[in-house]
Amino acid sequence: MQQIFDVQTNGPGLYEITDQLRPWARGSGLLTLFIQHTSASLVIQENADPDVQTDLQNYFARLVPPTTDPSMSYLTHVYEGPDDMPAHIKAALLPTHLCIPVTDGRLALGTWQGIYVFEHRDRPHLRHVVAHLG
Repeated sequence: MQQIFDVQTNGPGLYEITDQLRPWARGSGLLTLFIQHTSASLVIQENADPDVQTDLQNYFARLVPPTTDPSMSYLTHVYEGPDDMPAHIKAALLPTHLCIPVTDGRLALGTWQGIYVFEHRDRPHLRHVVAHLG
C-alpha cells in the first residue's frame, strides 16, 4: 500500500506530519517514508516541547549558514539563492527516509516522538512524502 502525502512548508523549520500518517497506517508492517526532495529531510523528534524544534533549526543554521556568510564563500551552487547549497548539505547530513513499525494499526513511536519534514529552504515549498506500508 502506497500514498503520497503533500506537506506545505512556509520556510525553514520542522513540520509535524504524524497526524496525517496515523489514519493511513492500518494493520501491521513496516512504514517506510521517503521525501522526494534534495533540500528537505525527514526526522523523528520530540513533539512535546517546541523548543526542541527551534534549537534543532538554530543548530543546523549555525552549522551550515547561507552562502552570504564568509565561511561559505567556497560554495559555487547558488542558482536559487544563498540558501540553495546549504539546504542540500543539510539534506545530505539528515535522513531523507525513515522506517517506522506499525503494530495493530498504530505507529510504534515513543511517547514524545513525532515525524517531521525538516524544511531547509527559506521560501515556502510543497513537499511530497511517499509512504509505503508493507
